[in-house]
Amino acid sequence: MARTVAHVIVDALKDLGVEHVFGVVGDALNPVTDAIRTTDGVSWVGCRHEEAAAFAAGARSQLSGTLGVCMGTVGPGSVHLLNGLYDAAKSRTPVLAICGQVPLAEIGSDYFQEVDNDLLFRDVAVYRATVTSPDQMPRMLESAVRAAVSQGGVAVLTVPGDLGDQELTDDRPARFALDRAVTRPDDPALAAAAELLNAASRVTLLVGRGARDARTEVLRAAEQLSAPMVLTLKAKEGFEGDNPFQVGQTGLIGNPAAAHALDSGDALLMLGTDFPYRDWYPKDCKVVQIDTREDHLGRRVPVDVGLAGDVGATLRALLPLLAEVADRAHLDEAREKFAHWQEGQQRLADPAHEHRWTGRLRAALDNRDHEIRPEALAAAVDRYAAEDAVFTSDTGMATVWLSRFVTMGGGRRLIGSYNLGSMANAMPQALGAQLWAPDRQVVAFCGDGGLSMLLGDLMTIKTYRLPVKLVVFDNRRLGMVKLEQEQAGLPEFGTELDNPDFAAVATALGITGIRVTDPEDLHDSVRRAFETPGPVLLDVLTNPEEVAVPGKPTVSQGWGYAIAKVKEILP
Repeated sequence: MARTVAHVIVDALKDLGVEHVFGVVGDALNPVTDAIRTTDGVSWVGCRHEEAAAFAAGARSQLSGTLGVCMGTVGPGSVHLLNGLYDAAKSRTPVLAICGQVPLAEIGSDYFQEVDNDLLFRDVAVYRATVTSPDQMPRMLESAVRAAVSQGGVAVLTVPGDLGDQELTDDRPARFALDRAVTRPDDPALAAAAELLNAASRVTLLVGRGARDARTEVLRAAEQLSAPMVLTLKAKEGFEGDNPFQVGQTGLIGNPAAAHALDSGDALLMLGTDFPYRDWYPKDCKVVQIDTREDHLGRRVPVDVGLAGDVGATLRALLPLLAEVADRAHLDEAREKFAHWQEGQQRLADPAHEHRWTGRLRAALDNRDHEIRPEALAAAVDRYAAEDAVFTSDTGMATVWLSRFVTMGGGRRLIGSYNLGSMANAMPQALGAQLWAPDRQVVAFCGDGGLSMLLGDLMTIKTYRLPVKLVVFDNRRLGMVKLEQEQAGLPEFGTELDNPDFAAVATALGITGIRVTDPEDLHDSVRRAFETPGPVLLDVLTNPEEVAVPGKPTVSQGWGYAIAKVKEILP
């Protein structure tokens, strides 16, 4: 008996090793969800919002390195997927979105809920197509999956509501050829890179997520060149732990040591990174860049030698050509500055710091003596979280505190909306992460604005009994926007949030809620959150006035901040 279009799709997903499909049920996709119901090995995860479903699928894909799958029914259901799919696309992770459509005969008639999916997803998808005949399957599905996996992007397959339960006349199993080639540049290009690096006296490495699978080779390069290693945020999980060369991040979330390592070098070796912020690159510096994508070479900063290839394979061929640098002054100076900066950060993370220096003054002025330093919260999470915990973080100040106070040593993993910069990603990404690794601790660094935006999917966490630990930096603000306004000399406007007691909301939903308002209770509360079985929401009232100083603060930023504070005080 021939299979239906829906069963061809679901059987192929099972063969690909897809275990979870995230979405919201709807009429156009009823045949597909019913096929999932009757197929062992593939589970449906019903979310409360399709955006959360797409974030969860993208998170699972990033962590597993395999295809993530989400679904949205006709019209609004598919539209709601869009933001989470953009995040997957910007993160270059393979995700297949199966979208519903109006009945085939009604396409183009402005039918109820009709949306042109092929047009809607044009910018976000590397592949998009609408199935118009059962006989296009499984060929069309194979093309969608190959495009998503080979290009590291989103594929959208649209299935009209009356097509999913139609049978194929020529049924066959789906076949996927998904092996990816590992390439390296030719010998003359390698020789040119080696000549440039050997002529330099102070080489700095800028390492991104694209080098994650080449940790051994990257550390050898740093040792051979006596080079400090600046990490992008996405490289923390692979290179921060047990690394005597790393000096943390650059950019607005970075530190002075990383900025110094970049600015004082005479050569920069970029490894698997597309770090976008041009102002933070060194000036008057020779640059060698290694990236799998040729169109990334020289995109952010002028490059003297561009090497298109896999970072590991390219370094294995390049290392024998590099001279060993005995002078470690450049490395030692950067590491010394980094250690000094870390000592200062740890003082800020001391829960007693606020009371010791400013508690009495703050209490006298505005009765905020019990607000908790966000640095202390992040440091406490770092202390008590598991050595192999998976972290997610909301865009904004939550990511700043994670970047500075949580160490990605051992087997810890980290994902976030670090290319798209979306709000509300941490909680749904934690949902996908926990289903990927049910036996590992998953910790979400949530901003209060981000959490409240997709608050409904707390119920998804409860429904599927996912033991996610949600850490809420509850400063009653859109904190990063507030800081951006004030650095520009503008008074805070539109950033204040009228928050509920998030712990009480969680408790009402059947999730353990813990609320922290006193610094003295912080460590015991964080410890209890991690020791409590099942999902926990830790709602910590943090200081909204806490400022994250960038690695290279400017006079204009400081002056703008002072002007903004005056404007906020005066009527």
